[in-house]
Amino acid sequence: MFSDLYDVVVVGGGHAGAEAAAAAANMGSKTLLVTMNLQTIGQMSCNPAMGGIAKGQIVREIDALGGYSGIVSDKSAIQFKMLNKSKGPAMWSPRSQNDRMRFAEEWRLALEGIPNLDFYQEMVSGLIISEGRISGVRTSLGIEIKAKSVVLTNGTFLNGLIHIGEKQFGGGRAGERAATGITEELVSLGFESGRMKTGTPPRVDGRSLDYSVMIPQPGDENPEKFSYLNTPVLSRQRDCFMTHTSSHVHELLREGFDRSPMFNGRIKSIGPRYCPSIEDKINRFADKDSHQIFVEPEGWDTVEVYVNGFSTSLPEDVQFKALRSVKGFENVKFFRPGYAIEYDYFPPTQLKHTLETKLVENLYFAGQINGTTGYEEAASQGLMAGINAHLKINEKEAFILNRDEAYIGVLIDDLITKGTEEPYRMFTSRAEYRTLLRQDNADLRLTPKSYELGLAGEERLKRMEDKLSKSESFLNFFRETSFDPSEMNPILERVDSSLVKQSDKMFKVFSRPQVSMDHMLELEEVATFVEENGLDREVLEQTEIQVKYSGYIEKEKSNADKLQRLENVRIPDGFDYSKLKSLSFEAREKLSSIRPVTIAQASRVSGVNPSDISVLLVHLGR
Repeated sequence: MFSDLYDVVVVGGGHAGAEAAAAAANMGSKTLLVTMNLQTIGQMSCNPAMGGIAKGQIVREIDALGGYSGIVSDKSAIQFKMLNKSKGPAMWSPRSQNDRMRFAEEWRLALEGIPNLDFYQEMVSGLIISEGRISGVRTSLGIEIKAKSVVLTNGTFLNGLIHIGEKQFGGGRAGERAATGITEELVSLGFESGRMKTGTPPRVDGRSLDYSVMIPQPGDENPEKFSYLNTPVLSRQRDCFMTHTSSHVHELLREGFDRSPMFNGRIKSIGPRYCPSIEDKINRFADKDSHQIFVEPEGWDTVEVYVNGFSTSLPEDVQFKALRSVKGFENVKFFRPGYAIEYDYFPPTQLKHTLETKLVENLYFAGQINGTTGYEEAASQGLMAGINAHLKINEKEAFILNRDEAYIGVLIDDLITKGTEEPYRMFTSRAEYRTLLRQDNADLRLTPKSYELGLAGEERLKRMEDKLSKSESFLNFFRETSFDPSEMNPILERVDSSLVKQSDKMFKVFSRPQVSMDHMLELEEVATFVEENGLDREVLEQTEIQVKYSGYIEKEKSNADKLQRLENVRIPDGFDYSKLKSLSFEAREKLSSIRPVTIAQASRVSGVNPSDISVLLVHLGR
């Protein structure tokens, strides 16, 4: 069946696997996607939404790099919101509510439209390795598939164990079996593995809910989208709703704590800190009488509803009884109860920055196998693994994003240099250069890189160059054009900003925090320039950010340039840290294990302090 030698074999068809397969195939590699169920490619296993705080920036970056997550999200969106608009633009984060069935369908259709990509439905149970290099995979039917490189994106399926109260059964997702064999083989090769857990809430029948007593959560009045390409903008949207738990609901839930796998010791692995179960929230925040519950529709036409904020592994009877005491849920009917799932992962310090494993050449890990949580984190790793697998087998230079270039760079650098003992989730606070890494400029940052790789097409590059040219032209207009005080002062008076006595450049007055682009558009010269040059909302937003935050942006660029000098100081391959007795014992141990490539990466390793870095710099003659 598989006599051909594949360039890249991707194991798993979730968000990481789909992006990995698409990237490798689109770059020219003959690629095979092997997954246990072809009907669940790109499935949203948990909430029916993409993006959010920092995650929205990642989706924009994936799109700018030629990935598909943004396009698929736009085509299947039922609501769109820009979060954190009350804060500075570094914090603005796009988020879409999606039609779960259409999201998976769009992914399947997109992948089937890639000529270089083949599909096969079966479980991969083993790896074929010769002389420290991957040479293929083995399926549960004993079929051997030869490959130059392999990307593992197994999600929560590796020895997955589902918990509902005191019941437990093997599975990678509700209704789907676990994947076995790979963990054991990797451990036998010397890999270190661990266990993590995550959970999901009940899905309920929307027809049984009373929305009249809940608080509507509509989308934005003028919704945006994720992709920088010409994907559809929502003309209609579906509302989400919000309700709350109560002290009575908490009491009902506590009654089942003795049967909770989280409290009776049945689950020993660590769950996501920033997405706790309802029982964890009640336990950790005992002083709170209520918690928010977000009621999210699963699509345009289905009645299935996702109960966001009520993730649980309590017995199903306790879940049902407690949820019926939540306002608006008095007559709720369950589609399926919530559950927790434990699964194997491999500490990501065992990887290079390309996501290739250090122990086995041409073997890559992406997604939850690396200890991350979230569709967006997984998709970005898949994209990077797919790109680098293609580049490696074609003997081309690796593609690595720095921390000042992308949230994806921050994510991967955090995983490789610091590792993670709990499911890793991206936040804006993890990025020290978040003013540079905004959601509005991901195309300007990354499209040229993607074009060089051969992923971004001419259309994408032309759109980016057009946006850049127009925003720079508009910026220069503000720098060079003076305002008339008689036109400007009425606007300044209205926004409680001090009046001007004489004419000055528009840039100066536009820099004031009270003055917005809408105010500047009231000036005839500005409105005329916009109309004559056909400037769209995206260009207006980009220009306003550049005016308002130019000082902060320049400062971050300067800091990033200083750090880049350390990124350029490479540590020789096979460097023997044990010979440097001036290094602390912990530094010698950690650096020998993680093997950072540059001094900058070494400085971010947990347990390595500034004096250790000084010792390294002196030893390297710097």
